[in-house]
Amino acid sequence: MDIHRCRFVPYNPQAINALSFSHPPSAELAGRGVPTLRLAIGRANGDIEIWNPMRGAWFQETVLRGGKDRSIEGLAWTLDSPETGPDGTKIPGKLRLFSIGYSTAVTEWDLEQGRPMRHSSGNYGEIWCIAAQPRWQATKRGKDGKPLPPAEGEYTGQHLAAGCADGSIVILSTADGDLKFLRLMRPSTKRARVLSVTFQNRHTIVAGYADSSIRLFDIRSGQLLRTISLGKGPAGGPKELLVWSVKCLPDGTIVSGDSAGEIRFWDAKNHSLIQRIQGHLADTLDVAVSANGDTVVSGGADQRTVVYKKSPGEKGEKKGRWAEVMHRRYHTHDVKTFAVYETRDISIVVSGGPDASPVVLPLREFGKEHHRKLSSLPQIPQLASSPSSRLVMSFWDREVSIWRVSRGPTSPHDNLEGQKHRLVGKVLIQGEENITSAMLSVDGKILIVATVTEVKVFSVRRRKSDERGALRITKLDVPAAFTEDGARVVAISPDSRWLCVVRPNSAIYLARVMPASSPQEKPQILSQLVKLYRATRHTRHEKASHGTLGEYERTVRCVVFSENSRILATGDLSGCVDTWFLKNGEDSSSEPADKRNGAADSDDESSDDEDERPVIDGERWQYANADSPIPRLKSGVLLLSFRPQSPAEAKLLTNGTDQSSQKSLRGESRLMALTSEHQLVEFDALEGKLSDWSRRNPKAYLPEQFKGVKDRAMGCLWDLSESRDRLWLYGTSWLWMFDLNQDFPSPEELKETADGHDEGDSSTQLVKASSAHKRKREQLEEEEKRRKANSGAGDRMSLAQSDVHFSSKYRKIEGHDDSKGEWVSLDKERPQAARDEEAFEYDENSTAGHDAALARLRRGKLEEDEISTPRKRVSLGPRDKLLSLNGSSDTPARKPNDNDVLDTPQKQLVQSNGSQLARRWWYTYKYRDLLGIVPLSPSSTEDSIEDGTAGNTLEVAVVERPMWDVELPGRYVRDYA
Repeated sequence: MDIHRCRFVPYNPQAINALSFSHPPSAELAGRGVPTLRLAIGRANGDIEIWNPMRGAWFQETVLRGGKDRSIEGLAWTLDSPETGPDGTKIPGKLRLFSIGYSTAVTEWDLEQGRPMRHSSGNYGEIWCIAAQPRWQATKRGKDGKPLPPAEGEYTGQHLAAGCADGSIVILSTADGDLKFLRLMRPSTKRARVLSVTFQNRHTIVAGYADSSIRLFDIRSGQLLRTISLGKGPAGGPKELLVWSVKCLPDGTIVSGDSAGEIRFWDAKNHSLIQRIQGHLADTLDVAVSANGDTVVSGGADQRTVVYKKSPGEKGEKKGRWAEVMHRRYHTHDVKTFAVYETRDISIVVSGGPDASPVVLPLREFGKEHHRKLSSLPQIPQLASSPSSRLVMSFWDREVSIWRVSRGPTSPHDNLEGQKHRLVGKVLIQGEENITSAMLSVDGKILIVATVTEVKVFSVRRRKSDERGALRITKLDVPAAFTEDGARVVAISPDSRWLCVVRPNSAIYLARVMPASSPQEKPQILSQLVKLYRATRHTRHEKASHGTLGEYERTVRCVVFSENSRILATGDLSGCVDTWFLKNGEDSSSEPADKRNGAADSDDESSDDEDERPVIDGERWQYANADSPIPRLKSGVLLLSFRPQSPAEAKLLTNGTDQSSQKSLRGESRLMALTSEHQLVEFDALEGKLSDWSRRNPKAYLPEQFKGVKDRAMGCLWDLSESRDRLWLYGTSWLWMFDLNQDFPSPEELKETADGHDEGDSSTQLVKASSAHKRKREQLEEEEKRRKANSGAGDRMSLAQSDVHFSSKYRKIEGHDDSKGEWVSLDKERPQAARDEEAFEYDENSTAGHDAALARLRRGKLEEDEISTPRKRVSLGPRDKLLSLNGSSDTPARKPNDNDVLDTPQKQLVQSNGSQLARRWWYTYKYRDLLGIVPLSPSSTEDSIEDGTAGNTLEVAVVERPMWDVELPGRYVRDYA
């Protein structure tokens, strides 16, 4: 595979201004969270990213796009009160997301449609901070200990409190699914800005001001309860301190962080100062507290993240003292905001700031587990390419740029200093909305761009008189029904005959493109649209305490056409895959009923309209295998891709006499799906069944290194020739290759290879591992044991790397005889989560053993042949020989990197002639932060076969965007010695 490493794409990650979990931390909740747990990340350009923690997998599900001159400065989640159903069961309330940003309005977001739902503004100042009221909890009283119901007329939902620049605090009611003004509270003194706000309990609010004060209000009456003064600022600085953050411990103790870099603790009852700690060299910007109140984390403008622990008090002291445990600089700029989530098994705090990368830190196990940095780049690549024209398209905010990448020198005598890329086109989208999706056709002649409000289509042609290859981009006339309502995802078929748009509500529409009859004319888009209906799926019913996200999980995340443009597939966040195929309109013998092709959600159209699917140009789209659609996958669909037809199969077709009859849809219907849990599954898109390859290779057989990759995949490429069938997957920090011509090794084969046992003949020989490699393997196994018990951030540290310098064991001696001493471990095992009504576990191993057993049966004769004919077994990846990117077995010139090869097997199978056999997989971490990878040469299809270039290697552009190329704001600089 030939690679162009590109860094010219101008994408700047935006600063993180707000973080918020959809559920509050709870030390009593069992398991590792609830299925509706989400993290919202607000950025400076108005985008809101929705992340699913997924036991530490951290899957970015969607992005709610912002617009011009917008910024997210605060986020808050609320949970509506549960309702009682007809049968007496509780219907869970809806989880709702609110934001603020340099305006007088509070915005509620529609997660199902990815755009704002409503705004609430009034005659008060600019809103600087926002907080949600704590959730209502039933009190237990009486002898039986049963929870008491709420009092008559008591509101059990969550109000919102917004702090304004004029010193007022606005209480907004979320009752009845609305957002209305409820009360305004304002101190009688001068109007200082409200910089931070939190709730001490459901009725008492704590606010930090810009005039060196903290004020407490009763939201029921609006009365000012108490004013706490912080005093004057340090000498040589401003007289008034800025209280940037206030939080409350479970016992009501108030914790504040101010512009002097101090952390102060205030008594919950008499509001007196308990303790003050100089934690930072500059402003303390935010404070986070643990669920049980024994840990406090602060972040400041000096880039430091500081952890404080409470030590037990000595005899005679009622309360303990707080002390700084340690500090680290995980960020290169200010640590601006925190978000905390805890259960019995998970304990994490997420931090963010101007450096744009979220950092996940262990809270309970701080100093014993590694941190983890999430990518600041979009997880759905904002790139596309036209291989035939060598064009690369990217979009960012409201701008689309198109480059032409040259082939480069073909011989050593060519000029190596010539420009390899040139900007040949740019489109600026009018309006205030940011681009949600854009796509360039394979032939490079059509460009489609979408926002949440409209869809635009452009014709792309090369200027005749321009020798530099500049493009002439003109807007096409698009039917109003197609351009209105916007889209969240767009796609163009490979033959450029169909445009697909997925509306913000995940409704799917197709439009037919009539190509231009002459170079002077433009393509035309027919006014008649085709609406595709997804199969009805069983919805998961959440518990009342979990809340519900509505139809959010049915959000379509990816759309893909087959190589012959006759099959369309979509995947959503719930793991559902739907497929349609294009058939002749005259053939209606197998036309399914409207129930087979029913919509997944409630549509206003009647069943008669569903039956009248339009026939366009003699063709119509029909749902594939409506009787038994593709089963729902265990987790969200990360990406979809149809496996192209290999050149060997295409040659067989071209050798036939009747090509049209042999080129059926069956050769194009193999659909590869990758889930958010990195489960690789291949289906027959027309029959809805697993392919033979997927039946032989379940998730249990996937390489452990691939299953352990923490960053999720972003996209894939196919590298096909007569001798290879490779799938390339990539994430923001890795690149992985699978050879689909070979099956993954079974666990028995891996164990046999690792132990050095082989029953082969003299045609193969095993190169035994050295004792150092054996010790390395033992260390890796020990590290794997530690890795299984992490608390949701990074893996567990080894004792040598740990910053907590205490022994992991102590010796227990009873009596005077020390020879009977017993070593006791200090690392207490976490109790197994009780399977109660609050516990939620992702059960991914329940069917792993069953799938593995079925795979052994399906392989059947194949494994017997491998035992009887050892030369069929292949290398699993030695440490002393690397595989280069073009698939050869040549050793690269650079020094081998441990990450470039597989670590687990330490032996190598060598043929009798000394040549190395083909690898089953390969991976590397040598590239910087990846924005995406796009092909620059046509795939090995019939066009390349006719040209005689079917054996050519794949040519791609690897677009990197390392953080040192990103324009970041200024930062606080001081001598930290």
